[in-house]
Amino acid sequence: MNRIHQKLQENKKILSIYFTAGYPALDDTIEIIQGLESSGVDLIEIGLPFSDPLADGPTIQESSTAALKNGMTTEILFEQLKDIRKTVSIPLIIMGYFNPILQYGVENFCKKCQDIGIDGLIIPDLPVDVYNDEYRSIFEKYGLINVFLITPQTSDERIRFIDSVSAGFIYMVSSASVTGAKTGFGKEQQSYFERIAEMNLTNPQIVGFGISNSETFNQATKSAKGAIIGSAFIKHLTNHGTENISDFITKIR
Repeated sequence: MNRIHQKLQENKKILSIYFTAGYPALDDTIEIIQGLESSGVDLIEIGLPFSDPLADGPTIQESSTAALKNGMTTEILFEQLKDIRKTVSIPLIIMGYFNPILQYGVENFCKKCQDIGIDGLIIPDLPVDVYNDEYRSIFEKYGLINVFLITPQTSDERIRFIDSVSAGFIYMVSSASVTGAKTGFGKEQQSYFERIAEMNLTNPQIVGFGISNSETFNQATKSAKGAIIGSAFIKHLTNHGTENISDFITKIR
């Protein structure tokens, strides 16, 4: 069974953390992953930096630019992760844009993920229709879960189609804006969370964009299975480096 499925079956709210591979320093990737697992995180999203990250806010964009300047590439990330399953057991997802995956070769990329022990991918600019028609069989061949995003603007019909194609969880974007920390969620976002919960989808939902502290984590997970924190954690790495990861996590829950 895929590690994502195992984690989703646990009777708890999922805390997922995103960070950009190669940031703050090129060789920080493994230390960050191990630090997150030992701090009690449930799932980790490893960001593959890209030169034009359209969905990301300034904090993640800046970390992506810095990681590329540090020399991070797809090949280097795979090399860093080659022995990760000797020390880390929680689900690992690579999150990135489709262009670098296409350049690497979709099947080669998926095979490498399977070899290393990656459980899934999040590719914000890969439309679900294209995935379903052209790439689904490749992902499934290598045991990878592909996670799709929905927003408050996504129609119910589209959401149900995404649900039918999905095999893990649905990434529920909290707003139509780019990523970034918020102080709290308003009534409009809360009603959106509740509306999706009432659809009784097959796949659980994990909320991303705007989660930064225990208040927003609790708000987001009231109607959803879990929440993802990205920008706030990257700011923590910027200010404190890799040594105080547990301090950040213990403040969330």
